[in-house]
Amino acid sequence: MQRYTRTTIAMSLLAFSATVSAQTYPAKPLRIIVMNTPGSGADIVTRLIAAKMSESLGQQVVVDNRAGASGNIGAEIAARAAPDGYTLAMITSQQPNVVALYEKLPYDLVQDFAPISLLASAPYFLIVHPSVAATNIKELIALAKSKPGTLSYGSAGSGSAPHLATAVFNSMAGINLLHVPYKGTTPALTDTMAGQIQLTVLVAPLVLPAVKAGKVRALGVTSSKRSALAPEIPTVAESVPGYEWSGWYGLVVPAKTSAAIIAQLNTQQNQATKNPEFKERLAGVGAEPIGGTPQEYGAHIRTQLDKMKLAIKLAGVRVE
Repeated sequence: MQRYTRTTIAMSLLAFSATVSAQTYPAKPLRIIVMNTPGSGADIVTRLIAAKMSESLGQQVVVDNRAGASGNIGAEIAARAAPDGYTLAMITSQQPNVVALYEKLPYDLVQDFAPISLLASAPYFLIVHPSVAATNIKELIALAKSKPGTLSYGSAGSGSAPHLATAVFNSMAGINLLHVPYKGTTPALTDTMAGQIQLTVLVAPLVLPAVKAGKVRALGVTSSKRSALAPEIPTVAESVPGYEWSGWYGLVVPAKTSAAIIAQLNTQQNQATKNPEFKERLAGVGAEPIGGTPQEYGAHIRTQLDKMKLAIKLAGVRVE
């Protein structure tokens, strides 16, 4: 006769509860925490996938912007959320940069989160105010060398992707650009358009509308190849060999979220990335769908962490 201990019974009840939870999920609205300001590239992409999730899951999906401290505020909130599948977070190429830059953080990007899928990628563009006397990257470098420390660039804060992308460019081009940190990418773009700062490096969904409107001039795309979104714009690498900076977006949940819920969310995400309408909407904001397994996304995050540690070391970037 089989004996049931209290531990065995408790474990059985826990497993049963998890199964029932996964079967009834989602039973209430979900939220996706975005570590960036409204109107940023991450915010735009998140709102697109949130709308698609609302349709397929049958529950409202709310975007919760928690910007500040280079994304650390939102990341900590997401990491401490209940692992019940109702709180997700949009992790972007910014987070590995920040983790590689700061010695101590209130969360662990690998241990505190469970990956769902790599959702999309988008190139960054180096843009300048129309008054800047440079029409290409080589002219910008020459101008910066003639006026060291006078050309200023904006970022979403120390350790943010725009900061590191420009700092690496700074180092590889042998120039001295002045860093002006902001509390988000949107104000950095606003001041670039207003001529308060001369240039910045921002992700395609945020800057392409401003480029098309003639409010800023795009001198180069940071990806290794020219972007299909704007094939007339050369890569930065055509003038600075070896330079590359890519933006990406992917959803995660707090660690210890059940495997069944993660699998359900992953299936939903992959269906969205294959949906023609969703693809078209992403393309409209300068992003390209990716998709994949949680394991592939987890490996991608770890690879990006290693890459950013090396980039930060080479560029000599420090938190200001």
